[in-house]
Amino acid sequence: MSATLKRRLNLPLFTFYGLGSILGAGIYALVGKVAGEAGFFTPVAFMIAAILAGLTGFAYAELSSRYPKSGGEAIYTAHAFGIPALSTVIGLLVVLSAIVSSAALTNAFVGYLQVFITVPDKVAISATVLIAALIAAWGIKESAMAATVLTLIEIGGLLLIIWVGRDGLMSFPSRAAEFIPTSDTALWGGIMTGAFIAFYAFIGFEDMANVAEEVEKPHRNLPLGILIAIVASTLLYCIVAVIAVLSLPTAQLQATDAPLALIYTQHTGSPPVIITFIGLFAIINGLLVQIIMGARILFSLSRKDWLPDMLSKVNPKTHTPINATILVTVLILILALGFNLTFLAQFTSFIILVIFAIVNLACMRVKLREPHPEGVTTFPFILPLLGFVTIVCFVAFRVWMLLGL
Repeated sequence: MSATLKRRLNLPLFTFYGLGSILGAGIYALVGKVAGEAGFFTPVAFMIAAILAGLTGFAYAELSSRYPKSGGEAIYTAHAFGIPALSTVIGLLVVLSAIVSSAALTNAFVGYLQVFITVPDKVAISATVLIAALIAAWGIKESAMAATVLTLIEIGGLLLIIWVGRDGLMSFPSRAAEFIPTSDTALWGGIMTGAFIAFYAFIGFEDMANVAEEVEKPHRNLPLGILIAIVASTLLYCIVAVIAVLSLPTAQLQATDAPLALIYTQHTGSPPVIITFIGLFAIINGLLVQIIMGARILFSLSRKDWLPDMLSKVNPKTHTPINATILVTVLILILALGFNLTFLAQFTSFIILVIFAIVNLACMRVKLREPHPEGVTTFPFILPLLGFVTIVCFVAFRVWMLLGL
């Protein structure tokens, strides 16, 4: 009898797994890049990104409760549209997003590492990816426990930044009007570009749906864990974004790949030893979750005979999809060694937005067919509809900006 996945994640482990993926996916590396585009309106850019992510989060929460299987988006589109080829394409797009995102995170890791020690980029990238891959192959409960510890460290790092930047934060109520943008088109062009980059920082909650077969009480814990992770990350992001733009000129923030380390030094006058270590842990955590997610998608597609059988092989000792994990790791290394952080982050955001639009369509389709199945957490139809419309408008605006129309 072949080995199978096991339900070993309770609600706290599952929530921290997802929260770690979200927090590790951007704020430690990209808040400076967002500030370089949106300027003083960086918090607005993060709020726009949060709305985009949050609306789609409801679709994921409901669909994961309806279909608690590994494979996430591929499973949802299969149930909604019944087109295996479409489900395979969607699944492969999700894997691609995980791989590109992991490559971006690896580049961010090198940026923080250089604060301490000069290491050849190729050596640092290779070592980072291999360490995360070994943890991912160790076992889902062990990986999730490691992710939980790393997530607590990440949250501690953000709370540390909030603490050292508290004076600026206390001045926010009296300066709140400065954070409200005018209707100037050029100004909004920068904000929307910043939001496109900031959206990358919210990527991660969709990863949670791809460990559905390893979550206890999935009909309850999947939607609850997803929504808790989105709300918590949004709150932390907006506070840190306010502190960032009140602490340093946006040009200075944009020039660094380790923005929180720079903010820490600005406020304390001390070397950013603590926050840099935390940043390294945060990025490793995001990388770990992306590898786990990508491997689970390949596993699910293979199990349905949509990809070669070798990718559905599960290690009998660790109960992890070992061949799929190896393939994802190799592809991450190739991209991480070939492209820079900003390009990879924006490319990931574009792929994910396309996926999110399709997931919202899938959610609407199954809700029309079966509005309130017994034992399933459901949400109003307007939420996936709004999610789809806002994503299409956002992508259209971004393309319009890129083409200079």
